[in-house]
Order: sequence, then C-alpha cells, then structure tokens
Amino acid sequence: MMLARAAARPVAGARAAAFAASSALPRQTLPAVWARGMAKDNKSRFNAPKKSPSQKAAAEQQQQPKQPDAPPSPPPPPPPPSSAAETEAKSTTPQEQEPEEPIPDLSKLPDLTQGIPSTLEYERAGATDKSTIGDEAASEAEAAGAGSGGDGGGSGGRKRPKGELPASAYVSSSERKRKWWTYFALASAGLGAVGGTVYLGREWSEEELAKNPSVGNGWSLGLWWKRAVSRMTETVTYYQEPSFEKLLPDPDPSFERPYTLCISLEDMLIHSEWSREHGWRVAKRPGVDYFLHYLSQYYEIVLFTTVPWGTGEPLVRKLDPYRFIMWPLFREATKYKDGEIIKDLSYLNRDLSKVIIIDTEAKHVRAQPENAIILPKWKGNPKDKDLVDLVPFLEFIHTMQYDDVRKVLKSFEGKNIPVEFARREALARAEHQRRLGANKVKASGGGIGWLSSHLGLKPSNMSLMVTEGEENPTEAFAKGKMLQDIARERGMRNYLALEEEIRKNGEKWLKEEQELQEKMQKEAMKSMKSSMFSWFVKDEETSASSSTDSTSGPKTA
Repeated sequence: MMLARAAARPVAGARAAAFAASSALPRQTLPAVWARGMAKDNKSRFNAPKKSPSQKAAAEQQQQPKQPDAPPSPPPPPPPPSSAAETEAKSTTPQEQEPEEPIPDLSKLPDLTQGIPSTLEYERAGATDKSTIGDEAASEAEAAGAGSGGDGGGSGGRKRPKGELPASAYVSSSERKRKWWTYFALASAGLGAVGGTVYLGREWSEEELAKNPSVGNGWSLGLWWKRAVSRMTETVTYYQEPSFEKLLPDPDPSFERPYTLCISLEDMLIHSEWSREHGWRVAKRPGVDYFLHYLSQYYEIVLFTTVPWGTGEPLVRKLDPYRFIMWPLFREATKYKDGEIIKDLSYLNRDLSKVIIIDTEAKHVRAQPENAIILPKWKGNPKDKDLVDLVPFLEFIHTMQYDDVRKVLKSFEGKNIPVEFARREALARAEHQRRLGANKVKASGGGIGWLSSHLGLKPSNMSLMVTEGEENPTEAFAKGKMLQDIARERGMRNYLALEEEIRKNGEKWLKEEQELQEKMQKEAMKSMKSSMFSWFVKDEETSASSSTDSTSGPKTA
C-alpha cells in the first residue's frame, strides 16, 4: 500500500503540472493546437498500412502487460515543473508546427460559368485504352488456347479465364422470355401460313366450281395450288373492286334525262386547305349552284369522288341541300388497281355512250378516257369560270341529242373545250347570218344540220319541241336566232322558275326532309331493338301461350 501511494503521487504531480501549463496557454491557441493534433492522429490512423492477422496478434501480445514475478521497482521521480512561458515556447517551436496546406491555383480550373466542359476526349482515351487492353488479353487467351490444344472453353476457340461465366449467364430473364416469344410467334405464323394454304386448296363446292370451271377438283398438288391461288385472288379482289356490281339502280323510263353527268368533288366543286391560324377550311367553287341547278334539267347528275363516305357525305349535304345531285358515289365505289384509285364507269349500270365524267386527274379515269373531260384543279381562286364555261357545251350536247358523246369529246381532244366551242359557235353564227342575209335559210329551220356539221358534229335527233310560251322556231330563225339560242332561252326560263320555287318553298323542303330523316332514324332504331331482343320476346310469348293452354285444359262437350 505504501508503494502504491508513492507511485500515485508523482503521477498526480505530473497531471497538475500539465494542467497548469495548459492553463497558462492563451485561449486562442488551444483550438489550433487541438485541431492539429487531431488531424495528425487521423492521418496516422488512415494512412497506416493494413496488417495481416498474424501481425495483429503479435502486436496485441506485445501490448499486453506481463505480470512480474518480483515486486516492481519504484518509478523514476517526475521532472520538475516548468513555467508557463517555457511550455508556450515548446508548443510553438518550428519542429512541432504542422506544415500548412498549399493553396490551389484557381486559374488552372475549368470555367464552369460557360457550361460543363466536354469529357469526350477523356472518354475516348479510356475506351482506346480499354480496347487495347482487351485486344491484348484476347490475343493472349487465343495463344493460350491454341497452345493447350483444347476446344477453347466452348467460346469460339478462345479459352475462358478461370472464374469467368459464359456469355449466356449475363442474359436477363426478360430477354430470354422475349426471345422465346419471338420464336413462338414466328413458328405460329409459319404453321398458320401452311395451314391456310392447305385450307384454301380444298375442293370446290358446286357454286365455286361453276364460277371457276377452268380449275377442277382433284387431289393433285397442281390443282391444289391453283385452287388456293384462285381463292386468294378472289379474296384480294373483294377489297379492290367497288362495293357493288351495279353502283346505280336501273334507269327509270319516266326520267327524261338520257345523259348521265359524273363530276368529282375535291378540287372540282370544293377546295379544302389547312392553316395554323384557321385550321381546316372548305371553300365552294364559284358558280357551283348555277352549274348544278341549270344542268339538272338536262342530265342525271352523279357525284363520283375518291373521298371516303364519312368525310364526303357531310360536305355533299351542305353543298347541295336540295339534292340536285341524284346519286353520290364515294371511295367505296372506286376500283383499286396497280396502286391507284380508278373510277370505273362500267360499274355505273348506264350506257357509256351517254355518260360524261368531269375530273381533275387523268389517272382516275384511265379506264374510260374517251368519256372524260379533264379540268385543272381549282385552288380557291374566287374569279374562276372554268366550270361555268362548260355549261354551253354540255347544253349543246343535250340539244343535239347525240347518240354517242364519246365522238363529240373526240373532236375536242387536246383542246380547251369551252374556248374551242366558243370559237366554233362564233364561226357558225357568222355563217348563219350570212345565209340569212342571202335568204338561204329555209322556213323550217334548215341550216341547223349545217351548224352541227360546221361544229364537227352530226346530230341524230334535235330537240325542237315547242312548249307553251315559247317562240316558234321559224320566227326565231327569221330573226337571226340559232337553235342553240332557242335552247338557252328555254333552259334559262326553267332555271329561273326553279330558283323562284326554291326561294318560296326551300325552307319547307328542308324541314320536311329533316323530319323524314328523323322518322327513318327512329324506325331504324326500333327495328334494331326489336331484332336484338326478339328472342327474349319470343320466349315470353311462347311461355305465356303454353301456360294459358295448360290452365285452360281440354274442352269437353
């Protein structure tokens, strides 16, 4: 006990001296000295090399104190306490001061105010290094594989390093599933194609055999393939041909219009365009109402367009609310051949010698070009007169009652029809006036045939019927009028009378048509509902009738 107390006294004195020395230091230097000491300890701790387990065990054995066999010798006496000045001087000596960290040169750092600098060159350098290292490793592996004489580890002659997994181990499960479904889809498509071909090559039924007499029934491979090709062609043709074999109903004998006039819609009667400011806008061509109303007394007007029904039908209803267009035909009535849409007039159920079609695309009427009049596309010009200028020519064809309009159009081939017709009419009028002055025009209207022949045409049956209120043709010829003048006067009177009827009863007609459409819609909805729930109603009626019969029982006399 006495030895322990003697050893504790020098330790307590050393602690007191150190506390006195530390209290003698200025307060401002204490944090700095403490921070440097902590930094030095951290550096020594993190920078110390790692020790193996054997080295750690040896160090622990050295650190463990050995228990002495004999009593310990007394500790040396503590050093004498030094003054505060000496302690401060020792703590601030140059040997014990921590060297200051160098200040970085900010001028060498990139200027981030102009954006993050590119690291493309650094990445390229790294990729080049990696590729070079990879090539060297691959060459070494190939050499090792060749020297070993093995199969290269199953990777194309290259021996896989020890511990490296095969390439299939790096494929994700989702990728495997995707590949599996791809193979499954391809296999299913192949089986479906083979099965479909086998099914299409089955033997003909009686109706099919009547339609395809050239390809008979049989089990040979050639006949099987011909039947499959025939059925496939028929299926494809279903989508390429018009929706009906007869696009128009049979002609009505009471309908006194022997000619049929087909006219296009887009860039002919209307023009549609889209702009960022207004979106889609549709403009009606100048003179469309006059053209349709005036020629409706001479022609059966048919709209024949490549626009689908869903798009064209609302436009037609607004363009022609009084239905002077008798039959509208849309994209579903056209024919698709060689990648182009064709308006085949042979499906119209009309005599082609009495059919005229006006279009803006020659390729649309390439099936019957001899029946076509091609006009330039209308792009929205409000002063356009090309459509209205055709009215005198079309009126003249009806007046002269030609047997074949294709011959008439042939005489104007390659020329502007309105301009050429006006030129020929002016020459005929001058000749007519000359003959009238020489008294060579017969009272019965002779010279009409000359007029037609001068125009390059031969009439078959001219329309000279005089209606009530019209001037006698003989008197008209005596006044210098031509047959065409008489027909125009008659046509204009009919047109003005029609316009007067529209002004008086137009709203009434539209209202009646609207009511008729609503009535038809209601009837269609009613019939649809009845067809959908008819089997429910039939079951109820049957059960009710059966229950009535069972309750009434047999009648007895």
